[in-house]
Amino acid sequence: MPQSQAVKLECRNIWKLFGNDSERFLKSHNFSPTTEQIAEAGLIGAVRDANFEIYDGEIFVIMGLSGSGKSTLVRCMSRLIEPTSGEAFFDGQDLIKASDKELIELRRHKIGMVFQHFALLPHLNVLQNVAFPLEIQGVDRRTRELRAREVVELVGLKGREKYYPRELSGGQQQRVGIARSLAVEPDVWLLDEPFSALDPLIRREMQDEFLRLQSLLHKTIAFITHDFSEAIRLADRIAIMKDGLIEQIGTPEDLVTSPATDYVAEFTKEIPRGKVLSVRAVMQPASETLSDKGAIPAATKVELIAADVLDQEIPVAVVEHDGGPVIGMLTQKMVRSIMAPRLGE
Repeated sequence: MPQSQAVKLECRNIWKLFGNDSERFLKSHNFSPTTEQIAEAGLIGAVRDANFEIYDGEIFVIMGLSGSGKSTLVRCMSRLIEPTSGEAFFDGQDLIKASDKELIELRRHKIGMVFQHFALLPHLNVLQNVAFPLEIQGVDRRTRELRAREVVELVGLKGREKYYPRELSGGQQQRVGIARSLAVEPDVWLLDEPFSALDPLIRREMQDEFLRLQSLLHKTIAFITHDFSEAIRLADRIAIMKDGLIEQIGTPEDLVTSPATDYVAEFTKEIPRGKVLSVRAVMQPASETLSDKGAIPAATKVELIAADVLDQEIPVAVVEHDGGPVIGMLTQKMVRSIMAPRLGE
């Protein structure tokens, strides 16, 4: 994500300590207590000095194992949980200082949220569930139903408007939850493990649906998951958390090729490199005589072109974009070194 991109969400020095007198404790330790000091005080360091920016239109994935603090961090960002200390900004507005009325307005109009548990209202049908946030806003019935029908169709549920939650599959129920969050046309979308309760096949379908929706809507998204395979499929950038700390922030490629800590290296070591690495990351300087016939765009993932490259007898040219000049080459040896575990070599 280009650094010149506008910042939509920003967290500065966010702390969330659970326990008595946590604010006083932080101040007395100059807002930088050690893990040992937190434990000795009988506190739990759910989020510890979190700093990051999320750019306009970016899918920013926050991931970690259970108990790492990822869900608490997102709730602090939206002030569903009050942080112990720190600042959180939405379009430059300090959410920590926002009044209850301002927060309600933001959540109703600007911030959409989807959680692991669908929380659909069982006595309302699909259309009524999706329109419910608009009803809360005071939107008239005709307008809210028209908008609800639009987003129901957008998430692929046209024809099921009159179904009740009990008549839907898990994947369909999650689509209703997504449609409901989109009905208010939010600027920012917060999704906390929205697919983790689904079967693997349905989960994959929902990831496809999520990427399709993002290609149409270009939302700014904070997406929580504990699944690194899901993260690398969806994310522009990933923040990996452990024990309340952000260990590293980077693109999936950054995390795999240049892990900042032993924990990140361990977390990413089983990920097939061909899924993550782009041709740009592994290409070599091009030979002067190399033809641009069959050239590969540099942003392509190695996995997608591995078979075609291995079928060739000579290196394949790499270009910035179709029709552009040759900027490098990809060799069969390099592709084999990346894909060997998957090819059984």
